Amino acid sequence: MNNPFSLSRNGRLRFSNGFTLVELMVAMLLGLIVIAGVTSVFLAGQRTYRTNDALGDVQDSSRIAFEMLARDIRDAGLTGCDTSSGRVSNVLNPSTNDWWADWPNALHGYDDATTDPALSGLKGDGAPVKGTSSVHVLSTGGMGLSVSQTPSSNSANFKINESTNDLQTGDVIMVCDFDHAAILQITNINSNNVTVVHNANSSGTKPFPGNCSKGLGYPTDCSSQNGNTYTFPPNSRVAKLTGVDWYIGTNPAGGQSLYRLALVTSGGSASTTTQEMVRNVTGMTISYLQPSSSAYQTATDIGTGWATVDAAKIILTVESTYQRAGTDAKPLVRSFTSTTTVRNRVH
Repeated sequence: MNNPFSLSRNGRLRFSNGFTLVELMVAMLLGLIVIAGVTSVFLAGQRTYRTNDALGDVQDSSRIAFEMLARDIRDAGLTGCDTSSGRVSNVLNPSTNDWWADWPNALHGYDDATTDPALSGLKGDGAPVKGTSSVHVLSTGGMGLSVSQTPSSNSANFKINESTNDLQTGDVIMVCDFDHAAILQITNINSNNVTVVHNANSSGTKPFPGNCSKGLGYPTDCSSQNGNTYTFPPNSRVAKLTGVDWYIGTNPAGGQSLYRLALVTSGGSASTTTQEMVRNVTGMTISYLQPSSSAYQTATDIGTGWATVDAAKIILTVESTYQRAGTDAKPLVRSFTSTTTVRNRVH
């Protein structure tokens, strides 16, 4: 323990000098300044880290969104066969919402997603956001299937090259060769999933929408069950029809996300289902390019000229998952632009 007293040289008792109150207050003040400086540096570093992390978050989200969007848009109108331009027969019964069978408009956009017929009736989670663009795309997927044997031209069936579980009753498919392509619905698949049947059936009965004719020739003839007969030769390509619609919708968390509505088979009939693809995509604006124009145009400006659109420019608005990433304690928001060419229409 320190002794507050000491002896001087002459033997007298004296007090030891200590810190005065002023000195203690100055020392405390200097200490507080140092602590405040260290804390400020720490908070600035933390804020910088969060901002950079949020920036990486929105960049990753935009990259994923553009990759998936571009994959579908590039394949718009793809039949998989070197057919003559526009020679596509469609024997599906017409329905009130058959956007996924409108092959002449294999790429079709809307400036306001709420006016898109593919999205009509969607409520709650996945409902389209007003004022944002949407686009639907039709194409065919790669399945590695082909016609192996066909009966007489009046028969409503053909055999494929191998047994598969990728096809089922109710699937909408496309068969094509060098002459033309045909869109039809499978009414039954049997014999170990090798024989594909495409009988004609009345509109409104299962499978929906059904076929107006079993004849797959071009042009389409729905005046009788036999229609315009045609036999697709062996090695003709067989693939599912792919119908998708990209749009901005309301997500379960009350925010907004990039959604993909897709053609599926449910209960033996054609149907659609929605899937949330990328969260926190709050806006999408799409413009389109035609060979006759040097500038990108809105969907309204394209009018009825969708068959000639050969590129799309997409602007996505993405916000960070962390809601206080910005300098204003709000989400970090960035806009990204990407251009995609419809490769089936560029020569």
